[in-house]
Amino acid sequence: MTITETPSLVTGTWNVEPAHSSVGFTVRHLGMTKVRGQFNAFSGAVEIADDLHASSVSAVVELSSVDTNNADRDGHLQSTDFFGAEANPQMTFVSTSVSDSELAGNLTVNGITKPVSFDLEFHGVTVDGYGVTRAGFSANGSIKRSDYGIEFNMPIGLDGMLISDKVAIELEIQAVPA
Repeated sequence: MTITETPSLVTGTWNVEPAHSSVGFTVRHLGMTKVRGQFNAFSGAVEIADDLHASSVSAVVELSSVDTNNADRDGHLQSTDFFGAEANPQMTFVSTSVSDSELAGNLTVNGITKPVSFDLEFHGVTVDGYGVTRAGFSANGSIKRSDYGIEFNMPIGLDGMLISDKVAIELEIQAVPA
């Protein structure tokens, strides 16, 4: 019988691996259904410290990579009605605190920075079939798009608006040592 050592989350920089990660969002349309989207181009780094509370996270999302499975809607989201992606091509996040269950930080969208917090879950560390050590995390939270100057809407639908102000954010992250 061979005893195998379980890999651990070691201190240092871990880079987000986009091929096995996702940055997604959900909004209500007409008060009836959820419309989901994601961003296909993003990067990030997790700095793991000896003391978890001294760890940090930073991320950059390319707003032109928005994908809701509808090219017209994606173009509208990139316009000044929503992201203003031409003038503000990136959304950024920089953590202000990390705990075993919460990630808090400053989110900048459309040139406006506001504090946000996410429920955080650590899924562990493993080594894949190619010998690459990987760590897995999930983070979920919500923002109000109006907090970021994104106020496009129309008075229609079951809840009185075309698109909900609340945007749910879902992050599934795999990170690899730098």
